Amino acid sequence: MLDQLLNYDTQLFLFLNNLGSEPWDGLWLFITHKFSSIPIYAFLLYLIYRNYGLKGTLVVVVCVALMITATDQIASLFKYGIRRPRPCQVDELKEQMRFVAGGCGRFGYFSAHAASSMAAAVFLGLSLQKWYKYLPFILLFWAVITGYSRIYLGVHYPLDVISGMIFGGFTGWLFYLLQKWGQRKFSTGINPSRI
Repeated sequence: MLDQLLNYDTQLFLFLNNLGSEPWDGLWLFITHKFSSIPIYAFLLYLIYRNYGLKGTLVVVVCVALMITATDQIASLFKYGIRRPRPCQVDELKEQMRFVAGGCGRFGYFSAHAASSMAAAVFLGLSLQKWYKYLPFILLFWAVITGYSRIYLGVHYPLDVISGMIFGGFTGWLFYLLQKWGQRKFSTGINPSRI
């Protein structure tokens, strides 16, 4: 059953990856680049500060830093524990796929890009939904586009991306609960280390 699932995953990868065309490659390379999200994060940081104030913003920033570190490190544990080669490392696929990325890592399950972007989308979307009801949907769309970019570039299978998104969404939700707890402790003046 696992072999059949991986075969379907490979076929879906080839289909989605081959939808790409050279005129669009630059856009997808930009989308997947880690610095392309800086304007989005800067704007979201402004919204957090505007609605949470300085202390609340500090709690959010600490939660985001811990969350991104957690998703990245756990994704690395999975990659080196499961050791599924990226599609760009599989000789049988190289002639059938489009490889657009600048480099190809060794292992791909699961995608740290997909996990981190979905974690940030869920966490920040939930944190700001009280004031901006459509923002969570916009951020989820952005996370899905970021995940798809990994398939487009040839560095991840769909299952890598979907698993990363599921893990990231769950992680974002957990850190949102942590952030809410931290906000309550700061707003009531109780020292969280004594609880």
